[in-house]
Amino acid sequence: MATILSSLSCNLDENILLASLPLFELEKVEAIEWSFDTLFKLNTIPDWFTELLNSFSNKKKLIGHGVYFSLFSGIWSKEQQAWLNHLEKVSVIFQFDHISEHFGFMTGKNFHHGAPLPISFTATTLSIGRDRLKRIYHSCKCPVGLENLAFSYSLEEVKKHGEFLDSLVDTVNGFIILDLHNLYCQCKNFNIEFDDIIQLYPLNRVREIHISGGSWEDSKVITGKKIRRDTHNNAVPEEVFQFLEHSIHKCPHLKYVVLEQLGEGLDNEYKRKLFQQDFIRMDGIIKKENYRQPQSKKNNFLPALPLHVGQPVNNQLLSDQQSCLSYILENSTTYLHAMQLLQSSILSHTDWEIEKWEPFMLDTAIAIARKWKNGFE
Repeated sequence: MATILSSLSCNLDENILLASLPLFELEKVEAIEWSFDTLFKLNTIPDWFTELLNSFSNKKKLIGHGVYFSLFSGIWSKEQQAWLNHLEKVSVIFQFDHISEHFGFMTGKNFHHGAPLPISFTATTLSIGRDRLKRIYHSCKCPVGLENLAFSYSLEEVKKHGEFLDSLVDTVNGFIILDLHNLYCQCKNFNIEFDDIIQLYPLNRVREIHISGGSWEDSKVITGKKIRRDTHNNAVPEEVFQFLEHSIHKCPHLKYVVLEQLGEGLDNEYKRKLFQQDFIRMDGIIKKENYRQPQSKKNNFLPALPLHVGQPVNNQLLSDQQSCLSYILENSTTYLHAMQLLQSSILSHTDWEIEKWEPFMLDTAIAIARKWKNGFE
């Protein structure tokens, strides 16, 4: 049995399925990752897709990836409880080998609206995050983990991210998804070397790696500067493959490497061929590592002791700050306008450290928040 499994992010999207079909036919796909909470608009899942999920579920090679939970929302919501109820039901139907979610909180006033953005790294957010992870575990009864975020406001924030993730998941003996394209974004946006950033992450907690592509945007703030965005709509950059080669052997409990791409980036045969080539190349790197490193005992990433879940942890001030930030990002006309509003808001001179935010990343946050203001349509 392979130590590390070559995996695909496979959701109910025609372009993704058309791109993936030749890989399934060649029996190259060893596991699939399914974003189980993205079908909220559908009452039922097509039988053929259910059969696909079941075929991997029965082999314990199905992993679930959440999008909409908003882990760090300051006040527990009925939508979050509904999300957990849905997860509990889906976990009875399918055998997930693990469940993961995105780091951050969703901007936007309504559930399914907004974009995932960073939170302040404080004892309050740590307490809320740990509470939410326990609730996810109680709903799925399998290992629970978090994915590192692509976006940061400052280099200081970039450097703190790995340590904070480690502290978060420790309570549930959780794992980390190391998204290498997200690290690529950090490296390019903040001019930091991969070798320097990778050592800031607890690689002994990495159970899954993501690779994907993204896009460049010209900064409106600094002439000539390009911002790397984690848009998942293009082929995997050469450097991300190099990151995989340089990091795969440093993650002793790695079980899955997942290729991700959105269907909108697979809308013609040429792009689908590139996707297939990316998977074959990823698979080659994995096979080489599996040959070099024979199967060894892995961390099961299950809690050592029973987890107590009481009343949800809430913090009204944090919720007010998040609402304030969301409103400013979604309604500002420029980064200067946003900074003026932030400096006169309840976020000024707090643990959010808005005074240290890079103008070009604040401008990017405005673009992200405004794009997804009305939800992930």
